[in-house]
Amino acid sequence: MSLPHTQQLLDLMTRLRHPQDGCAWDLRQDFKSLIPCTIEEAYEVADAAAREDMDDLRTELGDLLLQVVFYAQLGKEQNVFDFEQIAASICEKLIVRHPHIFAGAVFDTDEERRQAWEAAKEQERAAKNKSDAPESVLTGIASNLPALLHCEKVQDRAAQHGFDWKQVEPVFEKVQEELAEIKEAWQSGNQAHIQEEVGDLLLVAVNLARHLKVNPEIALKESTQKFTRRFHYIEQQVAQSGRILRDCELDELDGFWHEAKQVLSP
Repeated sequence: MSLPHTQQLLDLMTRLRHPQDGCAWDLRQDFKSLIPCTIEEAYEVADAAAREDMDDLRTELGDLLLQVVFYAQLGKEQNVFDFEQIAASICEKLIVRHPHIFAGAVFDTDEERRQAWEAAKEQERAAKNKSDAPESVLTGIASNLPALLHCEKVQDRAAQHGFDWKQVEPVFEKVQEELAEIKEAWQSGNQAHIQEEVGDLLLVAVNLARHLKVNPEIALKESTQKFTRRFHYIEQQVAQSGRILRDCELDELDGFWHEAKQVLSP
């Protein structure tokens, strides 16, 4: 009788990490070396999900699961944790964070559920704090997240503790203020100052997205995809004329861009 596939996967990982007979590449890996692979696999899962390609999504989820199993094997070898303990930790977390499902709590709105979720996370962070020093409310936000996502999470956490505009109008005003400061920095010619002010504008743009209930990461990705589709249209029009992009004046390319806006779906 064949093993359940989860156990087979765990056994395969153990075999790949065997000190004498394992795979040389797998044996060289450690917790830090796996980080780029893990991030790449997570993005590939997200891409397959966004495209709604179920066959690809199933395969990519398997690749991501392999990363978890790899970390579990490393943890087992170092006697710090194993796959069962990883599964146990997420089971415990799900139960604690869903008291309305498992403990009889009653929430009347999604906002009440969200507040309870955040309160549970805050208690978990407090329990992890080993020092006597007060813990920052921003503790626990992964610093290596994509910049937009990291910015959004920092602002969300600060907002939960009252540091946020109550209305959206001041955020619009702040965007205009930061844009003016970029122009002043550009006029000064100080590149470091320009970079700082551009960063401030991006931060406020994320804040505006939050107030408008827009996910900035998704919004930027969709806009980039839209730009790509329109640029491909420009390339096609230029190629049909037997030229390359550099042969064309910007006004002509801009005309093709406006055509693309008319003929292509958003």
